[in-house]
Amino acid sequence: MENQLIITIGREYGSGGRELGEMLAKRLGIAYYDKEILTRAAQESGICEEVMEAHDEKGALSSLLGASASIGGAMSGVGFGMQVPMNQRIFQAQFDAITQLAQEGPCVFVGRCADYVLRGRPNVTHVFVYASLEHKVERIMQVEGVDADKAREMIKKTDKQRKSYYNFYADGNWGLRSNYDLMLRTDGHSLDELVELIAAYAHMKLGGAAQA
Repeated sequence: MENQLIITIGREYGSGGRELGEMLAKRLGIAYYDKEILTRAAQESGICEEVMEAHDEKGALSSLLGASASIGGAMSGVGFGMQVPMNQRIFQAQFDAITQLAQEGPCVFVGRCADYVLRGRPNVTHVFVYASLEHKVERIMQVEGVDADKAREMIKKTDKQRKSYYNFYADGNWGLRSNYDLMLRTDGHSLDELVELIAAYAHMKLGGAAQA
């Protein structure tokens, strides 16, 4: 695993982080994991994938309100108590899934605290993608087919959930520059340009790690 190229992408809603991750994985010829993390976590944990999706990158409070009871399926290798809240079990299942997927080969992860899960590993490049509100509103209007007011509402709600989720589980501040190797603003740049920039940096970091 130490010589495998792995990239994690944290992102503000509407910044283009998901599309950037897909393009980057295709450019590098490596696996791409976004919602696929939920699928693997569900398969390994026995938690229904629909339940995974309902709690996906939601703040701890909303997850607890949604379902705080434990579930009957056993979690392999985790040692859960019978009354572990659902949101904590789901996070642990995703944590294990990311760890396993990273061991299987080079890949790109989007969201779900992957930078925290894989922290300290020299072969992993951590990226955070952001943009101005105007840029995000314009993008969400195009992608989701909504008006500007609705786009702003969606951005505020989604970023609040992502920040709450990350800060609760990852022991750190979402978007804090010290957590990442690269902080990239997508305004004024094509995603193709940013893909090349990330790819170049990741290969440079991997080469330095191999020589260390």
